[in-house]
Amino acid sequence: MVYEITDMLFSFINYLEHEKRASAHTVLAYTKDLEQFSAFSVDAFGLQGPEEAGHSEIRAWMVDLIEEGLSPATVNRKMATLRTFFKFLVKSGRISRDPTVKIQSLKKGRTLPAFIPEKEVEALLEAVNYASDFDGQRDRMVLQLLYLTGMRLSELIGLRWRAVDLESGQIKVLGKGKKYRIIPVSIRLQKNILAYKKVFDETFSFAEGNDYFIVRNSKEAAYPMMVYRIVRKYLDLFIQTTHRSPHLMRHTFATHLLNKGADLNAVKDLLGHSSLAATQVYTHNSIEKLKAVYEQAHPKA
Repeated sequence: MVYEITDMLFSFINYLEHEKRASAHTVLAYTKDLEQFSAFSVDAFGLQGPEEAGHSEIRAWMVDLIEEGLSPATVNRKMATLRTFFKFLVKSGRISRDPTVKIQSLKKGRTLPAFIPEKEVEALLEAVNYASDFDGQRDRMVLQLLYLTGMRLSELIGLRWRAVDLESGQIKVLGKGKKYRIIPVSIRLQKNILAYKKVFDETFSFAEGNDYFIVRNSKEAAYPMMVYRIVRKYLDLFIQTTHRSPHLMRHTFATHLLNKGADLNAVKDLLGHSSLAATQVYTHNSIEKLKAVYEQAHPKA
């Protein structure tokens, strides 16, 4: 039965990549979830494949995940994988009913996105003595792009030089769902990009290869863990938090814009969110700031 399961997963992956236009990261996560569910359905119920699972088997896996100590958010994400998978099976005629219809998501407490205070970000970008060689200037550019544009990690890694238009003051990035969006570039960032380009050209003057904006010393494209290491290295100098990731810079970008009165729809477009609901989570941080100002300043607070 291994072949049939593999063939089915292959078809599903093709569906994700070509019809849903999911990112490589999403495809990998879905594949791992389905492999985990397949192993559970075989071990616990002796099923020949995940397509044989019904409501009770899926519910049992959900309970097993909870007992393992997984967070509600993680369990809900895995259930979302199954929903997409079984909808695909129904659509392709492999099964007649979707067993996930009655599976309800777990309730989870809403957590506010962490962000870095403005003074600490300014110190991170300006006070650090970045090395003048390529590594130092590249690291500085990584942090500046993440904070000053709010782009995602995948967007940063995939950014090409030809997508950086300094004359128009904008950057074109390829976001989720293979959709492009335009991000404006400030005068400050434009100057820093020009400085970075000078070092870049000097370093790779005789090197052939790709057009990637952020690269390794070999001029090959950067990879996720490399960017994580860069961000953590410099955040460790200033930030006392467990959330030291590229996404923290994106959260900070959105929060600072809203704290300064930016329009929510404009922030949504800058972040590349498909719906306003995804952007509204950042308004909670802004509301907390407003509460603090109110309590400090209002005579009857």
